[in-house]
Amino acid sequence: MGVILAGILIIFIYNLKTYQLYRMQNSFIGNFTHELKTPVTSLKLYLETFAKHEIPREEQLKYINFMLSDIERLSGNINSILNLARIESKVYEGEHELRDLVEVVQHFLSANRHIFNDCDISVENVSGKPVFYPVITSLFEILLMNILNNAVKYNESARPRIDISFNVTQTNILIHFRDNGVGIAKGERKKIFQKFHQGIRHEKVAAHGSGIGLYLVQHIARLHKGKIAAESEGEGKGSVFTLTLPLDGKMEDK
Repeated sequence: MGVILAGILIIFIYNLKTYQLYRMQNSFIGNFTHELKTPVTSLKLYLETFAKHEIPREEQLKYINFMLSDIERLSGNINSILNLARIESKVYEGEHELRDLVEVVQHFLSANRHIFNDCDISVENVSGKPVFYPVITSLFEILLMNILNNAVKYNESARPRIDISFNVTQTNILIHFRDNGVGIAKGERKKIFQKFHQGIRHEKVAAHGSGIGLYLVQHIARLHKGKIAAESEGEGKGSVFTLTLPLDGKMEDK
């Protein structure tokens, strides 16, 4: 009888998790379809306006900037899907190479200055020394892009701010990403790293996530034997994402 009850319980739990995954996938498909359709609809409207009307150059430039923004949004969504497929199937380019992470972050910010032009981003290295760690640079840059995009996307400030700081202990490298965004509700702090989880929506935040970005961040952290954690004093009080990388190459309780 005990074996039968245990079997029924296992089947119940399996079906419950399957149903939850099904709901998350359906929610993801619906929301992600919206994320794709919205910029496409917007682009179509702008192009139809160009085709039907004579528009002064100043107005043209304004619409062109709107269109470039929509294209950037589309590109970001497509890249998220492609990166998810590559990382989950472990089909990605590059091998681990010893890099100074401070230099990697600074180079990334310089190369993507146009994306974060309306933000204040600072980098602080407490020790003042190079922080070496073996990374797959292309994947580490995906991690950076998703954390920074998340900080900017979920932000009500007139000018988003992100402070990146490095702290090296005897056992770990800690990289903190502190933002002045909308913050994270207590019950959401672990859920936000789940695949397809899209979190609580905020009325003042125009864009919403696909449910892929922070899942990728967690996956990439694990590929580097590390872990990622989020902290927040509450909604409206900003967030701190901390990437922990072990200096001995091992990480427990991931």
